[in-house]
Amino acid sequence: LELGGYYAYVIADAGLVILNLDNPLKPSVVKVIALNNGHSAALQFRYLWVTDAEGLKVIDVSVPEQAHLLPEATLSLSHARRLHLARTYAYVANGPAGLAIVDITKPLEPRLHTLFRGNLSDANDVAVASTNASLFAYVADGAGGLKVIQLTSPSTQPNFYGFSPEPKPQLIASYPTASPALALNDPLERDRGVDETGGQVAVFGRIGSRPFNLEEMRKLFLKEDGTPWFVENSPPASP
Repeated sequence: LELGGYYAYVIADAGLVILNLDNPLKPSVVKVIALNNGHSAALQFRYLWVTDAEGLKVIDVSVPEQAHLLPEATLSLSHARRLHLARTYAYVANGPAGLAIVDITKPLEPRLHTLFRGNLSDANDVAVASTNASLFAYVADGAGGLKVIQLTSPSTQPNFYGFSPEPKPQLIASYPTASPALALNDPLERDRGVDETGGQVAVFGRIGSRPFNLEEMRKLFLKEDGTPWFVENSPPASP
């Protein structure tokens, strides 16, 4: 289950089921997208990343009622399970193959950055969080217990202050669990004024100020027909 405002993205036997929960007493199904034994989902702005038996896939949810799979953006992974998105990287628990770190700077062209094997035996889930100047991945490693992978630190990544520094994974700690470690709780991921559908989740410090609502937000990236705005990186030559 992944929530984005009053939309819920549910992995079910039917595939990805998108629910509208605006009226929580009368939830409605707005879209169903077939997957091959779907496993997990994570949302970032206009795109929902999902894992299934074929690997990591991307679904355009700019308008959830018109959500559609982008098959050209599929990245093949052998045992893709739970995933976590952190800015321009997706971290995918890839079972016995370890932790897959995927560059998603270009969402339609995901690229495998690193397949970190380390001492992982059966990666089921991953959560990524920052502590001071360092970034860590916490992995539920099945019978291997809890593993901690340091992704950035001042000593291993001089550019650790950047927006999305390149991860330099190092296994630094492990903790045996009484039974196989299969899942992790989500960390505190964001500091923002509103959720994905314009519901206010923070109080601003200026009298009379408010964040954008859903209609105002969508005007920033969608045209009147619901398709996204795009700009070109090569302006026309001067006359």
